[in-house]
Amino acid sequence: MGELWQKSAGELAALIAAGDVSSREVVTAHYDRIAAVNSRVNAVVELLTDHALVAADAADARRAAGDTLGAFHGVPFTVKTNIDYAGSATHEGAVALKDLIAPSDAPVVQRMKAAGGIPIGRTNMPDFGLRINTESSLCGPAHNPWDHSRTVGGSSGGEGAAIATGMSPIGLGNDIGGSVRNPAFANGIASIKPGFGRIPAGNESSSINSPISSQLMLAQGVLARHVSDVRRGLETVMGAHPRDPFAVDAPLAGPPAPKRVALVTHPDGGTTHPHIAEGVRRAGEALERAGYTVEEVMPPLLVESYIAWSELMMADTNVLRPLLEMVMGPEGLRFIDLTNSSFPPPTVESIFATHQLRDRVAKAWQAFFFEYPIVVGPTWTQPPFHLGFDIKDQESALAVLELFRFVLPANLMGLPAACVPTGVIEGLPVGAQLISRRLREDLVLDAAEAVERECGVVTPIDPR
Repeated sequence: MGELWQKSAGELAALIAAGDVSSREVVTAHYDRIAAVNSRVNAVVELLTDHALVAADAADARRAAGDTLGAFHGVPFTVKTNIDYAGSATHEGAVALKDLIAPSDAPVVQRMKAAGGIPIGRTNMPDFGLRINTESSLCGPAHNPWDHSRTVGGSSGGEGAAIATGMSPIGLGNDIGGSVRNPAFANGIASIKPGFGRIPAGNESSSINSPISSQLMLAQGVLARHVSDVRRGLETVMGAHPRDPFAVDAPLAGPPAPKRVALVTHPDGGTTHPHIAEGVRRAGEALERAGYTVEEVMPPLLVESYIAWSELMMADTNVLRPLLEMVMGPEGLRFIDLTNSSFPPPTVESIFATHQLRDRVAKAWQAFFFEYPIVVGPTWTQPPFHLGFDIKDQESALAVLELFRFVLPANLMGLPAACVPTGVIEGLPVGAQLISRRLREDLVLDAAEAVERECGVVTPIDPR
């Protein structure tokens, strides 16, 4: 049968439903795996052992009683520390919030639990998710399981490393600048940042309203080793919710679309490492073998999309700077300062111009999607950098902004984007990001599964 921690969430759900293993056995196997490897990556920063074992026993009792079982019945999952889990601190990686105990579960946690999932741990992240590298002032740095000296990405980096090493089969994160896609790339797993309004947010622990950038560009997301688990996770947590005024009920499947792909190996606006371009080409070749028409063509207004995203983020961090100084660790503040210093302070006129630019970019991309329903390109354009590189100096901070540039259009326009690995080159994973128009997560997931069938799954692994 193999080790339980090596199996996908779907395989574990099937084994538990069939009575081949118990939920307690599965949960215990993952806790044993955490005990064996977490000290080498620092991905899981809080264990929920007592609650998890009680929930596992209850799940086994329901199966024995013949109750109807949910999609993740008895299956463990992990939760990023900026997502409310009742009775646990939603500290967002920051010392200042270490005692902020959530009074209730966030909508995504509610729905995973309603489907039978069992939360087993909370995962590491940088302070308030405002860094592309998971180094927390409260919990310390997370380490890449492929190379201990490198980043796991951010901000859902703990999720990425936990899933890649078999400590969790599936996890919950969120994404305003690639934060569920960056860790998928850096750790060699799959993920989806859905389009605007697909998955509800809503932390009861939050005492402030969301800034404009979060209202427009932040999305909850799902990470796993297998695309089928990502799809099942999305189906479980999506839909309208009383706490989120923008989340909608909409079917996952849409009308048929041409199987035409725009392949982007070297996105405008910076350089691309040869290994990264090769990883994207592998995705294109896999899609061609699966019956897609693949053309190398550049989407419109890429550089403009990077500028608009950056202006939105920088405007909000500028306004929030006094608050951030009170609660954020020095390394996170340094990254903000090093990147913000490249942009002038926001004005009413500049904010107006940014929203005008965002509208122009969105119109151009919408027209492009009706010719090429799927855009396939890199997540990062360089391999995972070494820990601390993002705050070494202004040049290195701007190099980080350059390397993750291709994740930004999906955030700017609220588009669905999935990540899938395409192999390993010289000891580090490579992969592809697949983007489509709003409410067409089905198109990117279908294509990602086609890539996975050809290229395989590269995790779980032992930390190296």
